[in-house]
Parts: sequence; structure tokens; C-alpha cells
Amino acid sequence: MSSQLPAVLIPAFIPSPSQGVWHLGPLPLRAYAICILIGIFAGYWLGRRRWVARGGTAEVLADIMFWAIPFGLIGARIYHVLTDWNRYFGSDGDPVEALKIWHGGLGIWGAIGFGALGAWIACRRHKVPFLAVADAMAPGIALAQVFGRFGNYFNQELFGRPTTHWWGLEIAFGNRPAGYEQFATFHPTFLYEAIWNLGVIALIILVGRRYTLGHGRAFALYAAGYTAGRGWIETLRIDTADHIAGVRLNVFTSIIIFVLAVVFFILSARLRPGQEDISGAKPAAPTPDSESAEASDVAVGEGASTPSDDAGAATPTDDSAASGSEKLVDAEGKISREGEAPGADDPAEPGAGDGDPSARDEAGRPKATSPADAAGSSTPSTTPSDGSRD
Repeated sequence: MSSQLPAVLIPAFIPSPSQGVWHLGPLPLRAYAICILIGIFAGYWLGRRRWVARGGTAEVLADIMFWAIPFGLIGARIYHVLTDWNRYFGSDGDPVEALKIWHGGLGIWGAIGFGALGAWIACRRHKVPFLAVADAMAPGIALAQVFGRFGNYFNQELFGRPTTHWWGLEIAFGNRPAGYEQFATFHPTFLYEAIWNLGVIALIILVGRRYTLGHGRAFALYAAGYTAGRGWIETLRIDTADHIAGVRLNVFTSIIIFVLAVVFFILSARLRPGQEDISGAKPAAPTPDSESAEASDVAVGEGASTPSDDAGAATPTDDSAASGSEKLVDAEGKISREGEAPGADDPAEPGAGDGDPSARDEAGRPKATSPADAAGSSTPSTTPSDGSRD
């Protein structure tokens, strides 16, 4: 009994997407922009985990990224335009195309340079070490590039030389460069770089587990690892670019940055071992002294607004009444001195000469009408006043 296995057709190339733009009503959804955004969020997610693991706060890193990301996007476009000047400002160029970022064209070196400037400004605002942030974000930057390169895939751009390998990338006829119209498949340099960057991420994480990567060494490892791959991948590309001595400009850029990164890594390991203290990245916590001071302020405030028991000392006692030198306060808030009875200004009782000026002495006191009254008026009352009257 014979059996037949169904034939499985394996494409001899990587097909390109049929479209890179979808329309949601009048709003275009571009795959290139979506890949960039996914890369930004993925990179921030990984960097945030590393930053928090070192003792930093997510809020501080988020604010730093709000500075770094816009700076990076602007710098990436500026670098691309400057290194491909003739395409936009040459005799056959169109300067308006320089503004159409959705058509592709972001230079990684401009993104890193300007993004670092924005991050540095934010680090100064938060008083945190800039190199510590760079170390935390190093693998996150590589992860963002992994997703960003798939934007080139959807745009069918930045591919390499023609190839007949099974992993060759199919490019539509309208997207093939002049002189390469007869070729159908090309080196998928976007995929090479994406896979390479995954290796860079693994390298940083594994080395960081074995050795202490601080003071910018993790970022230097990223820069050296990325440029080592970008250099040889750049030699495969056939898109328009500036050349020096027949070599693409980005190849020289990769070599220079690779050497600088390696030198920085070695010097940093010798001169500044260990990691920075990022305790300044945490919100200031209340100290015991500040808490006690706040409690004292509250107590003082309450004492100022609430009458204390000592306020009762203002109420005349027997001694103060006997001396006749203390102020006596009646229920209406009137004050008398030197033994004057509260309310002395009030009308006197009938028979005390009220309303008759001749019935008062020079001090204004009612004159005694009898020896008993005279004796009573010259002797201060020893009855304590409670500040109220019947």
C-alpha cells in the first residue's frame, strides 16, 4: 500500500508586504510609523525594568524619555537628510521630500546623538547621572531598532545587493533601484540588522550579569556591538548614500564609533569601576526631623487658635482683687482699674447719687452717704470675679 505525502511549497524568497499604508477613513495608518512606535514602547519597557532594578524610579525615567524621544526623532531625520543631501537638495532633488518623514529615512546616529542631548538635559533637571541612564537604556535602544527595521521592510527600502538565496527579499519592480530592475530578490539587510541587534541585547544582558557595567560601559558595549554589525551590513546596501574614497559614509562612521566605544569601555573599567549611585533619582522621603518639625508646627497652630487653660489666669483671683492693681473684666468686656467694680461706668443703684455730678468724688466714685457706706467704699472686695454678672 503506497502513501503519498502532500507536497509543501516553500517559497524560495521572502515576500514583501503588498501594502504599507492602511486608511481609517481619512486617517492613513502607516506601517513605518507603527513599527517606530512599537520600538519606542518596547525599548522603554526594557530600559524601565533595568532602571528600576538599579534603584531608580519609573517616573524619573519617563520624564527623561519625554525629552529624549522627540530630540531623537528630529536628530534622526536631520542626520538622514544631511548624509543624503543630493536626494533632497541636488539638481534633481525635491526639498519638500525632506519633511516627509513617513516615507522613511531616519539616521540612527542622529537619533542617538540628539536623543542623548535631550536625555542629558532631563538628567540635569532631575540631578541623576546621565551615564547611568545610558547604561539602563542601552539594550532598550537596540530593541527599538529591531522593531524599527521592520518599517524598512514594509516600505521596501534599504535592502542589499541582489541574491538568489532562499532568504532573499522580493522587491516590487517599482521599488528597485535604477540598474537593478532585472533582479527580483535582494539581501534583506533589515532582517540582518534586526537579528544582529537581538544578539547585541543578549550580549549586554549576559555581560552585565557577570561583570558590573556602570559609568557608561553598558552603553559603550552597545555602541561597539552595534557598529561591528552595521559596518559589514552597510557594505551590502545599494541605496543612495554619500561615499568617501568609494566607501559608504556610514562605514567610516561605524569604524570611528566602534574604536571610540572600545577605548571608552577600557578606560572606564580601569578608572571608574563599579556603578553610580542613583539614589538622587528617588523622590525625597520625609525624614524624622521634618516629621517632628511638622508636628510642632501643628501644635503651635492649634495652641494659637485654641484658648489654653492658662487663659483662665487672666481671671482675677483673691490676691489680685485685694491689691486693686489688676484689671477686672466684666461680662461685656469692660475694664476697670485699682479696685473699681466692673461696670463702674454703668448707672449706679438708686440712692448712690446717679445722674448727680455732686454725688461723686474727684476720682469719679460715688460719695458715701453713711459711715457704713464710706467704710465699704474704701475696702476692696475680696470676692473673686468669674467674669460674669447676674
